[in-house]
Amino acid sequence: MEVFKVGGAVRDRLLGRPVQDIDWVVVGATVDQMTGLGYQAVGADFAVFLHPTTGDEYALARLDRSSSVRRGRFNFFTSPDVSLVDDLARRDITINAMAETADGEVIDPHGGKADLEAKILRHVSPAFAEDPVRVLRVARFAARYAPLGFTVAPETIALMAGLAEGGALSELPPERIWKEFSRALMEPCAHVFIEVLRECGALQALMPELNALFGVPQPAAHHPEIDTGVHVLMVLTQTCKMNAPLPVRWAALMHDLGKGLSPTETLPAHHGHESAGTPLIRAVNRRFKVPSDCAHLAVLVGEMHTHAHKASELRPGTVLKVLQRTDAFRRPAVLEHFLMACEADARGRLGFEEREYPQRALLLGAYAVARTVQAQKFIDKGLCGPAIGIAMNHERSQLLSNYLRSKVSTNGG
Repeated sequence: MEVFKVGGAVRDRLLGRPVQDIDWVVVGATVDQMTGLGYQAVGADFAVFLHPTTGDEYALARLDRSSSVRRGRFNFFTSPDVSLVDDLARRDITINAMAETADGEVIDPHGGKADLEAKILRHVSPAFAEDPVRVLRVARFAARYAPLGFTVAPETIALMAGLAEGGALSELPPERIWKEFSRALMEPCAHVFIEVLRECGALQALMPELNALFGVPQPAAHHPEIDTGVHVLMVLTQTCKMNAPLPVRWAALMHDLGKGLSPTETLPAHHGHESAGTPLIRAVNRRFKVPSDCAHLAVLVGEMHTHAHKASELRPGTVLKVLQRTDAFRRPAVLEHFLMACEADARGRLGFEEREYPQRALLLGAYAVARTVQAQKFIDKGLCGPAIGIAMNHERSQLLSNYLRSKVSTNGG
């Protein structure tokens, strides 16, 4: 029985990056031998075990055979006769297909070390095509390692394009698609994930609503970058700079889908793109089974980002509606995330990247004023049912009117 460190741990050590998780491959062993040594079996589809002390994952060397090319399903085969080279050959890209012995010797049958030095993401073999989710994985790794200068090999892009064109991606379970999207959006250069998907045609196959934004013009006065798709990627980049949570990043990606529906004759204007985009955002959320926190915020930002940008021009009643629509009085964190996404939208424009966003403070101040109105005051006055809400809204509107007037006066209006 031989044990080898494999995959990401080897890759990241060679890159000089922190090693987060360590995976091991065991060659020449059986399931009975592993359990006899105290390892806990956890793999549902193939033999994976947890080390009795460290909790690290140990997998028996295995072969896999695709049982459905279009859906990325596999039959796994483990045996003491499966070699380390056999196991590494089934992996996605060369930099993930290296192993390391106990004394630090790197075993590299597919040129992963050379590709690390050349900063290339390259598929191991044509078997890459047996699991279409690898298209998303390569794009995700591109987003992770873009700061180091990594790019995707042209032949790998070509293979990915063939999968996209052939319809394989549309057959993937939505859970697998969302898993890759959610991880990629949290990478330091999340926009690169979208760029790679677009380059190989995968964005059109998976999210035509977003792909349609590229090439759509916007008014140069507000969007010097002109192209709507470029703007969306700039907004996503801003959320990365903010170290924003996943719901904010997903909302940034979705917020302008309605601009893809603007009539050609009205361009570069996009009147009503907020409401036009709502059905598209909801459709994408359903298609990928997006978790409720991400889905909800994406719809909010899509519908109401223009309200946030024009906060200083809004009437008190409209400001109150923004606070109510974001459910600020019950879930203030949603308002924070909403405003973070709106700030990213305002800065995700050519030359606007460092601009102040006073609307954030204005709306947070409005929330602080409005939340001082509590239901108990009106209950004590004998009100009940809907009358309580009506009275609360009236008093909140009055407070917001005074607050907004004071802000305009302070700013010299």
